[in-house]
Amino acid sequence: MPLSPMTIANVPEQTVIEGYHARMVHSERMTFVYWRIEPNILLPEHHHPHEQVTHILEGSFHLVVNGVTHKLHAGDCFVIPPNAVHSGFAPVPCRLLDVFAPVREDYLATWSRPQ
Repeated sequence: MPLSPMTIANVPEQTVIEGYHARMVHSERMTFVYWRIEPNILLPEHHHPHEQVTHILEGSFHLVVNGVTHKLHAGDCFVIPPNAVHSGFAPVPCRLLDVFAPVREDYLATWSRPQ
């Protein structure tokens, strides 16, 4: 990966699932996903082998991890362990940053590199 500054606003936005729009940045060992989330659209229950740190940048997000609901607000972070079952929704428009380790190969395969 090149060592150069990147402006997130210049990274192409991709709709991963309805209501969940992502700008992705990949390093050698991590994936960063800047999400713009529309309100009241469920993120279906899922799990993956990656460790995930979710940081709420704007708005709020109701994150369900292993059956427990966590109401997160701007400034909050939550560490989701590998293989934990999780889902959620934003009750209001929301922006959040997810950091995954190791790299999300499934996201890397569809990544639109910045111009």
